This record gives sequence, structure tokens and C-alpha cells, in this order.
Amino acid sequence: MSGQIQDKLVVLAAGGTGGHMFPARALGEELLQRGCRVALVTDRRGGGFGDALPQVETHFISATALLGGGVLRKVRGALDLTLGYLQARRLLGRLRPAAAVGFGGYASVPTILAASKLRSRIVLHEQNQVAGRANRLLAGRADAIASSFPQLTGLAEVQQQRVVLTGNPVRADIAAVGEQGYRLPEGSAPFVILVTGGSQGARAFNELLPAAVARLPQEQRVRLKVVQQVRGDDLDSVSARYEESGVRSELQGFFEDMPQRLAAAHLVICRSGASTVTELAAAGRPGLFIPYPFAADDHQTGNARAMADAGGGWLMQQRELSAELLAEKLQSLLEEPKLLEDAASRARAAAVLGAAGRLADLVCDSSSAAERGDAP
Repeated sequence: MSGQIQDKLVVLAAGGTGGHMFPARALGEELLQRGCRVALVTDRRGGGFGDALPQVETHFISATALLGGGVLRKVRGALDLTLGYLQARRLLGRLRPAAAVGFGGYASVPTILAASKLRSRIVLHEQNQVAGRANRLLAGRADAIASSFPQLTGLAEVQQQRVVLTGNPVRADIAAVGEQGYRLPEGSAPFVILVTGGSQGARAFNELLPAAVARLPQEQRVRLKVVQQVRGDDLDSVSARYEESGVRSELQGFFEDMPQRLAAAHLVICRSGASTVTELAAAGRPGLFIPYPFAADDHQTGNARAMADAGGGWLMQQRELSAELLAEKLQSLLEEPKLLEDAASRARAAAVLGAAGRLADLVCDSSSAAERGDAP
């Protein structure tokens, strides 16, 4: 099925955060295995794939967000995007890609606009349940829009007709955790709560979680082990608060071994960025989702609600959350472990596995705008 684009060039347009770069990398690996040539177009923040995919040639263009800041920043952003578009036109005019895949974020906009003008096949991949602003801007030019969730919101009705569920790629070692199944602790083994605050708003977790577990009954506290990412200078103070309440803890600024951490976890308390939600589903771990309240378009709430509606976890809004309410929720889950087992099973059932392959099928299997004879 991939013969239409096999041996031809596919350009990946991504930049900025790992949430955009990782699915781009996963698709790049899949396309290379299918015999395609792959190039990455990004901004300086994206940085490329490093040594992971040396076959992928990386090109940098100018791109700056138009949102936030004052008038001067917006003007500069518009000028940078215009420059990026001109750079992308010149680059793609030379490369002549058969397809271009945008992964959201402002860094993808110039390249996808340029590829559309050249009548390449355009595929957009949306990681979140709510379509991001860049993908909404580009959706009218897309031949197909790949969704990570069964329901993708934020698009016009005519654009919804081009949405295809592919899922969001996850690492193989994360998916392997789900294959191992979910088991509650037995005997004297601790009940492990994994807390990942992400890069945004982690300080709120540093204050909220120790206060909540301190309110649990003594018989529940002695069973707990909290494994938590603690950013900034709060590590010593957070550790002291857990020690005061008699709760075992293991705190680090960043976990390099997330698959192992997920495998050992019985409950995950986390934000609800696209990668986080996708990984929890693939790992089959119940999540208590506290969306970052300042995320663009409140997309984290959409992600968390999708998983909660599937039965794979629970949504609690930070603006309405207190240590008392969180303690009540934790106590109820500890008292009714069947709820956790059911949520773990439902989370795994909600996972859309094989996303990189599905996305590659979408890129390769259909004709480009040029092949269909559509107007540019």
C-alpha cells in the first residue's frame, strides 16, 4: 500500500517541545523502514533528532509564536513566520517532497504552507483532544488529519470529514508495560503513587501532594510510597514533609527510567499533556489527572476528560482542588482497590497502539493534491 510514496521524500514539520518532536521521530523511523526518504524541517528550539536518526537531514527555518507579549512581539513573530515561509518555499522547491506532515506548533506553519503551495500531500497530526491553533490554521489545506483520540474537537465540520484515528506514537518500552498487566500490591509491599508534574506548574504538586497524604489515616499512610518528580529547589522541603507524615518517598528532578517507574506504579497523579495521557493508556495505569490550568485552549482538560470518559482515570481541576479534596479521593481509591483495577483495564483498552504504522499508512496510501488535480 505504501508504493505511491515509496522511495520518495517525506518532509516532517515539527519544532519546540518533545510532544511534537517525538511523534515526528517515530513516524520518521517507520517511513525509513518502508523505503522512504525523510527530512525534518524545524526551528532552532526543535533541535532535530540528534544521533537517533542520522539518515534524516535536518533543515532550520525561522518561526516565532504570534501569541502572547505586546505589539512589538507580535510584529516580530509575524515577520519571523514570513521569513520562515520564504525559507521553506526555497527549501521545498529544491527538495520537492511527495508529502509533508505537520505536527502542530507554530514551527510547522511555514513548512506546511509552502508544501501546500507546491501541491504536496499534506497530513497533519494532532496529539491533543482539542486541535491546536497551528493545526486549526492549516486544517483547510490538509488531505488528512491524524487524531490521537477517538473524538477530535476544535475543527470545522467539513474538516472533521478528513479526520482519521491513528493514535499518538509511544515508545515500545512504555507499551510493553501494558502487556505485563496491572497488579495491586500484595502482603507488605507498598502502594506506589507515581507523581509526574511535567515541566509546567510542577510547584503546585510539590505543595498539594504532601499536604494531601498527610491527611490520610495512619493505616493508609504507612502503606504508601510516593515516587515524585520535584522540580526546582523544593526537593529537600518536600522530602521533609513526607517524612513528617510517615510516608516513604523517592524524589528526583527527572526520571530517566519512566517505563520502570510506570511498571511499579499503582496510581499515577499527573498533568494531562498528550504524551502523558497516551503513555498511561499504553501502559495500562490508572491516572488521576490534574490538567495544567494555563495550557493553551485548555487542551489538557480535553485530554483528561477523554481518558476519564473512557474509564481510565479521574479528572480533578486544579482551580477547584484542595489538599482535603485530594485526600478524600486518595482515601476512597485505597479503600476500594477494585476501582483501580477497573481503571487500569479501561486505560489499556483505550490505547490506540501501533500509531506510527497507522500514521505512515495515512501518509503513504493516498494520492497527493497534485495527483488528484486539486487546485493549489
